Amino acid sequence: MIVTVCLGSSCHVRGSHHVLETLRRLIKDNHLEDKIQMEGAFCMGNCEKGVCVKIDGTLFTFTPETTQELFQKEILSKLS
Repeated sequence: MIVTVCLGSSCHVRGSHHVLETLRRLIKDNHLEDKIQMEGAFCMGNCEKGVCVKIDGTLFTFTPETTQELFQKEILSKLS
C-alpha cells in the first residue's frame, strides 16, 4: 500500500506534519512497515480541502484530529 501525504503550503498550514508523524507512529505501532510505503508530495491540487492524503491513488482529506480514525478505517481495515 502506498500512502502519500501532501506537504505543500496549504496542507502544511492545516497540520500535514502532524498527520504525517501520526501515520508514521501508527504504522510502526501496528508493525506495518513492510506493508506500507510512505511518500510525500508538494501539491495534490486540492488545496481547499487539505490535508490531502492519497491511499493507493484514492484521495482523502485528513486532519490532525481524524488521522487515527481514518487510519483504522482506510488503511488498517484494508490490510486485515
